[in-house]
Amino acid sequence: MARDKIHIALLGGTGSIGASTLSVIQKHPDLFELTAVSAHTNTARLQEIAREFHPSHVCLSAPEKPASFPDATMHAGQSGLVELATLPEIDIVVVAVVGFAALRPVFAAAKAGKQIACANKEALVCAGDLIIPELSRNQLIPVDSEHSAIFQCLEGEQPAAFKRIWLTCSGGPFRTYAACDLANVTAKEALKHPTWQMGDKITIDSATLMNKGLEVIEAHHLFQASYDAISVLIHPESLIHSMVEFQDGSVKAQAGPPDMRIPIQYALTYPARIPSPVEPLDFYSIKDLHFLPPNMNNFRCLEIAYDAGRRGGTAPCIMNAANEVANKAYRDGLIGFLTVSTVIEKTLNAIPTETITSIEQLEKVDETSRAYATRLIKELT
Repeated sequence: MARDKIHIALLGGTGSIGASTLSVIQKHPDLFELTAVSAHTNTARLQEIAREFHPSHVCLSAPEKPASFPDATMHAGQSGLVELATLPEIDIVVVAVVGFAALRPVFAAAKAGKQIACANKEALVCAGDLIIPELSRNQLIPVDSEHSAIFQCLEGEQPAAFKRIWLTCSGGPFRTYAACDLANVTAKEALKHPTWQMGDKITIDSATLMNKGLEVIEAHHLFQASYDAISVLIHPESLIHSMVEFQDGSVKAQAGPPDMRIPIQYALTYPARIPSPVEPLDFYSIKDLHFLPPNMNNFRCLEIAYDAGRRGGTAPCIMNAANEVANKAYRDGLIGFLTVSTVIEKTLNAIPTETITSIEQLEKVDETSRAYATRLIKELT
């Protein structure tokens, strides 16, 4: 195994971020090697990836049936994700696992001193107070397009220089809808995102603006920014991925095509920049750029996220658990669009907030919050 290559563990290889990561690796076979890869239940796709990239380690975090990977060491379950994230030969751990499930592997990778390219929001949202102290400078490079943009805008700047983070947001498919119209929008409609190709859970979060709420809390942890210094800006074109305003009135913006391969590759090669497989922006074809404030009356999830972030402690974990349950219930047709925020807010207000002490505590809070949200949904339906 050539040690001059960057050895990558890809946690969540079968989703949209996983596919984009594999595209970047495929583009630069002389630079990257996929050493380990995981899937949740998609055995068939994981076998395809194994045949093409020949990883030494594979993991099924929730195997539904036995699977054969004759040329790789097999791992399984949540413990398998942690094992992949801490393998001695791994240089970079790409975290593309969706939801709370990424908590333990991210924490383990941080403690093991691994370089982390993190596309998962929930790990820092729920456990930022535990994970951030474990990280050395620039050990975790964000993969979210918005946080990658902020990270790039802050490069070379003094911490005291920045005044405000402008976190951009497409607004999702319902940004122009009146409140009365939102009551009847279906999950099928919500899954038609206007600019990004993402997994179902994140696409629904984008429609409710909870995705942006999670990103606000993530930005608070990543950049040590107060919640009053993080503003959300609706930008339907999704070409400016975020901006940083500085004390002297200057504003830096990072722009690019809405393609996740750019921030993924940046995280894998930081601080270097290499040619990308993405077509560059054609500035002559850009007619207009729009910037609007978010409507927090219609999209309550964003305000709820700000509230949970300001409460601190386990409040974001409670909120996240309720959101994962409500998001799935909406996709399954059990509740309406507006009920998603109702479930989250009621759960957040019902479960007591505690000071964070451990991953085990957060797992118990997550379990309690999910159970409460599930019962609430049954009552509401």
